[in-house]
Amino acid sequence: MERRRMDAALLVLFLGHLAAALEVPLDLPQPPTITHQSPKDYIIDPRENIIIHCEAKGKPHPSFSWTRNGTHFDIDEDPNVTMRPHSGTLVVDISRAKAEHYECVYQCTARNKHGTAVSNNIVVQQSRSPLWSKEKIKPIVVQEGVSLVLPCRPPAGLPPPIIFWMDNNFQRLPQSSRVAQSLNGDLYFSNVLRDDSRNDYICYARFPYTQTIQQKQPITVKVLNMDAINDTMAAFYNDTDLFSEEPADDRKPSFLIPSGPSSSKTVLRGQVLEMECIAEALPTPEISWTKVSGDLPAKRTSFLHYQRTLRIVNVSESDAGDYRCTARNQLGSVHHTIHVTVKAAPYWISGAPRNLVLAPGESGVLTCRASGTPKPSITWAMNGIPIENSPKDLSRKVEDDTIIFTDVQAGSSAVYQCNVSNDYGYLLSNAFVNVLSEPPRVLTPANKVYQVIKNHQALIDCASFGSPIPKITWFKDSRSSTLDGDPYILHDNGTLEIHIAQAHNSGRYTCVARNSIGIYENHIFLEVKEPTRILKQPEYKVVQRGRSVVFECKVKHDPSLVPTMTWLKDDGELPDDERLILGSDSLTITDVTENDAGVYTCITNTTLDHDSASAELTVVERPDPPTDLELTDQKKRSVQLTWTPGDEHNSPIQKFLIQYEDLLHHRGHWHNLTEVPGTKTTAHLKLSPYIHYTFRVLALNAVGFSRPSFPSRVFKTEPAAPDENPTGVQGFGTEHDNLVISWKPLSGLQSNGPGLHYKVMWRQKAVDSDWTTVSVANNSKFVVSGTPTFVPYELKVQAVNDYGAGPEPAIAHGYSGEDLPVAAPENVQAIALNSTLAEVHWDPVPFKSIRGHLKGFKVYYWRERSLHKHNPHHVEKQILTFSGNHSRGMLPGLHPFSLYSFNVRVYNGKGEGPPSPTQQFDTPEGVPGAPTSLIVTNPNLDSLTLEWNPPHVRNGRITGYTLKYQPVNNSNELGPVEELALPANETSVTLPNLKYSTRYKFYLNAKTVRGAGPAISQEGVTIMDEGKKSVASRQVDIATQGWFIGLMCAIALLILILLIICFIQRNKGGKYPVKEKEDAHTDPEFQPMKDDDCTFGEYSDNEDHKPLKGSRTPSNGTVKRDDSDDSLVDYGEGGDGQFNEDGSFIGQYSGKSASRDTAEGHESSEAPSPINAMNSLNSFV
Repeated sequence: MERRRMDAALLVLFLGHLAAALEVPLDLPQPPTITHQSPKDYIIDPRENIIIHCEAKGKPHPSFSWTRNGTHFDIDEDPNVTMRPHSGTLVVDISRAKAEHYECVYQCTARNKHGTAVSNNIVVQQSRSPLWSKEKIKPIVVQEGVSLVLPCRPPAGLPPPIIFWMDNNFQRLPQSSRVAQSLNGDLYFSNVLRDDSRNDYICYARFPYTQTIQQKQPITVKVLNMDAINDTMAAFYNDTDLFSEEPADDRKPSFLIPSGPSSSKTVLRGQVLEMECIAEALPTPEISWTKVSGDLPAKRTSFLHYQRTLRIVNVSESDAGDYRCTARNQLGSVHHTIHVTVKAAPYWISGAPRNLVLAPGESGVLTCRASGTPKPSITWAMNGIPIENSPKDLSRKVEDDTIIFTDVQAGSSAVYQCNVSNDYGYLLSNAFVNVLSEPPRVLTPANKVYQVIKNHQALIDCASFGSPIPKITWFKDSRSSTLDGDPYILHDNGTLEIHIAQAHNSGRYTCVARNSIGIYENHIFLEVKEPTRILKQPEYKVVQRGRSVVFECKVKHDPSLVPTMTWLKDDGELPDDERLILGSDSLTITDVTENDAGVYTCITNTTLDHDSASAELTVVERPDPPTDLELTDQKKRSVQLTWTPGDEHNSPIQKFLIQYEDLLHHRGHWHNLTEVPGTKTTAHLKLSPYIHYTFRVLALNAVGFSRPSFPSRVFKTEPAAPDENPTGVQGFGTEHDNLVISWKPLSGLQSNGPGLHYKVMWRQKAVDSDWTTVSVANNSKFVVSGTPTFVPYELKVQAVNDYGAGPEPAIAHGYSGEDLPVAAPENVQAIALNSTLAEVHWDPVPFKSIRGHLKGFKVYYWRERSLHKHNPHHVEKQILTFSGNHSRGMLPGLHPFSLYSFNVRVYNGKGEGPPSPTQQFDTPEGVPGAPTSLIVTNPNLDSLTLEWNPPHVRNGRITGYTLKYQPVNNSNELGPVEELALPANETSVTLPNLKYSTRYKFYLNAKTVRGAGPAISQEGVTIMDEGKKSVASRQVDIATQGWFIGLMCAIALLILILLIICFIQRNKGGKYPVKEKEDAHTDPEFQPMKDDDCTFGEYSDNEDHKPLKGSRTPSNGTVKRDDSDDSLVDYGEGGDGQFNEDGSFIGQYSGKSASRDTAEGHESSEAPSPINAMNSLNSFV
């Protein structure tokens, strides 16, 4: 019977193990499971809100409650504490409360109708970083060679602080086999040296949670040789601690810590064991370690602090025993034995109890198997209540660390707590028993596709759930047989493994899950892919800085996989630099720098595999600067410079550049002196006097210049007289009676010595006179006063210093100051070339009267009045400037039929001279403007009256008017033209014999002796006869008759033929010569239209100002009323006209006249067209 019970127990244990792999889907009923909780020892930052985590899952979702210090914690009564929604996590707002008020032991409970789970006891403590106690530390005076301990004694913190020693500059104090920090933070000296004397031994404590650092008061240590102490220092030592007065001799080691021949230490399993031995001796001893009862665990053992500390990590029971440390020097050795005892807080042997899912009638076990030293005790609870106080259940039996369930029934689900504890800790685990009756379900998604690389392992999952536990079988493609032999391996969790996948393993797999309640199957697909391989790997590259480099990485991959390429530099990410350009199968680095050197790795990844290849980039850099500059063979104006070249960095040096700095005159500025080939390391330098030279050398290779070398020592040259004189000597006047002599001064390098000044000399040219001389210092010009106006001078400037004068200077030339001209041009006259252009002539002004450099001539001219009326025309004067020595010029853009006045002035650099006597000239008549208005009045059946006003711009005497008119039909087609000549004194006319109810187009223009001006147009309509209306209405029906339609078509065809003939006839005329065009322009007579001229085309309503086709228009091709107001001049320089020396016009319109008289301008001038002006100028230039 006992054997049968054990077999049953083993069977139940096996079933329980299988059930442990099951994860209950959350849509099925289940007791709570705690998924996240804060650690048992929970240290918080007092500056932040306290968050105590407690998360759980279950169906239905569990509710949460808390205990604090073993009693119920009513969260609603504490306004500073809130619980997160759908969670048990507590948030304590410490902005209104102190964190220490919440330093307690907390436990979370999660419950639903199927059971209750509890968390660990969470001990909440705030981290502490207390300040060091204030203390006055006296200086420590010790004799050289003795041992010394500097205590740290940091304040107790939570967690304990990290200790380190530093100086005032925050530099760690050096440690060695002689000086070391102990585990408790004290600083130990096996023996002190004179170099250990300092006043800034400072112990620091860093508290990790608050990230704060506390500092102990600095400790002063004075190490003395007692033979040097005398009585005069006794007063100083009265306030100090003198550790020893005896001379320190060599001695064998003795332990400072630990004390005595042996000690003991207890450590917990899994923690870190640290043992230390610090000895004092002279000479400094060496420390070694052994394990008396066995060997040290090599993989878990390390020695720190120059062998003083033995460290063993992840301690186990086998590490217990005796450990011996030995301190040894030339005089002897000493031993200390440390007995280590290993204790163990409880730990799981086979893992924490696992959740158990059983079907009604099944059996199972919960196992809570743990160990520890001393042996822990095990207690059970159900739904948070000790199991002995829980309701009795005949299907449940507790046997020490195991609960056995037999023939469980629905409704017996619960959460069981296993608590394992001893003197060093506890373990608390929740495991539920969930009684369910569920058919199988496959949790792996249907039709899931697994992709693997050829020759790799393939694992096809079939995660399932059911109660009882389903059995899994696999099929491939056709379900001929189960997959349970080579090459297939079926795992307990339902996963199907193919150890080495091949292409033929691709296909559809079927996973079938069965239990006593039902069956479920799922289809899964396996695709075996070709591996990814790099065909062309990146190659080793050598490149100069500033150039570009390309690494190629060409890849072969399975066509169905999309690879991604990643580049690494020195096994890290590529720098974020726009110079690094990633291509589809390459990496390009532009403008390479020395920082780009390194190993570049190309990694190509697919979703299944990857491949990589690497190549190194070597960057050729500029050379290092030369060193060891030395000056030899020193002479008055030369020296020899030698140097040692720097590293070439794989690129030969092409040349060396020698630069100098003048510390006397131009400190801080370097100048190029000479160059030598890269094969030489010596240069013979030619120098200037009175310079304090320092030299430096730069090396150049194919990449570029090196950094400059360190400067050489100073080399001073002796002063001397100047070797050269100033340049750029010139003379000019700023006033009519002075002469300014200026020059470019010498630089400090050119001065050759102190006391640099200039000897300035001048005399009148072409006059037998002596040189006048002055001395000028600290200036680059001199003003000679009282000179005659604008006379030539000879000039000289010589450099002089305290050591003599420079060479004889060359003679320069200049003029004294200018004055305004005193004479006007003579024999001034003007000739009108046409109605808008006149030519002005004058005689040159004598040179002496100009009194300066001749700049040119200015013609002032203005319009006095129109010749049509005698009232004056007030217009501001206009100016045309003719630069240079001219004797004539053109005045374009004049008003026709006007009286002009003008004068001429010469000007120089100082200004204008007096005007010449004012002269006058007339401009001939021009064509008039259009009549100002045209009105149609008195419309009758067969007549219309036209009334008009004369042109505002007459440009001469009106000799008559020409009136043209023609009918316009409803299609806007123009009829034949009638022309009528009218006398000049007429301002109206009545036209008889017109057609009734007809629209007419009228064109009226005025004439002078120069020809006809532009026309003004107007329209008018005769009145319809009432008696004809009925006739017209009766005739409407005729239009519907066939014979009438045929007649109209024949007429239309005839008109079309005539139009074609006219078009051909017109085109035969061709282009007329330029001479004829010019003659036509000046022809005063209007050109009448020929009878056979068919130039009148279609009429448009928007062509009110369109002239008759075939009639003359002004030469500019436009009809403008007020063109006479346009600018007449404004040629050439800055608004003035410019002409050649022969007077021909070389400019173009560039501005406008100063003003216009709008009152009279409408009556007295022709509109000046730019084309007219240019046509006129063509005949004179």
